[in-house]
Amino acid sequence: MTRLEQQLEFIREIDKVKNIYRQTYLADGQRKENDAEHSWHIALMAVLLKEYVPGGDLTKVIIMVLIHDLVEIDAGDTYAYDSAGAETKREREVQAAERIFGILPKDQEKLFRDLWEEFEEYKSTEAKYAHLLDNFQPLLLNDAADGISWAEHGVKKSQIYKRNEKIEETSEDIWKCMKDIVDKHIQKGNVQDC
Repeated sequence: MTRLEQQLEFIREIDKVKNIYRQTYLADGQRKENDAEHSWHIALMAVLLKEYVPGGDLTKVIIMVLIHDLVEIDAGDTYAYDSAGAETKREREVQAAERIFGILPKDQEKLFRDLWEEFEEYKSTEAKYAHLLDNFQPLLLNDAADGISWAEHGVKKSQIYKRNEKIEETSEDIWKCMKDIVDKHIQKGNVQDC
């Protein structure tokens, strides 16, 4: 295949991400969002909230958040608080990354695979910001939808705090906002206070 044919095949393949539904409801609570909506939303959030996370390359962050869930085309979405699913998540997602990014020309395959791995490693400034966005957005939507997903899954404060334990080092302002939202939903009975 020519370079263009490979790129077009990849573009067609990633359209499937629109069919991967998450456990997070849209802000209006009417339906659950899909991975494409989630990725678009956090890419725009990356631009809007950059002032709360000093340093880093915004373009790199945007690419990371746009590609981080493409592996779910093959691996499926693993709910944030699904401990059983988390046990096989890495293996499933690595296989998916190899296949999906492997459709691209070698230089673009390397770029996307390296950025995906960097996101997964959660060490660089960009990866930390991308993770903050990936975790903050569902929390914001849960808040807007009156905690429906948390209530459905019996989510505990300790689970939310464990999942977000690195957010404070990335942005104290965002972490404070997240804690305030969780506290509000404990008071409403949507999040268990344990």
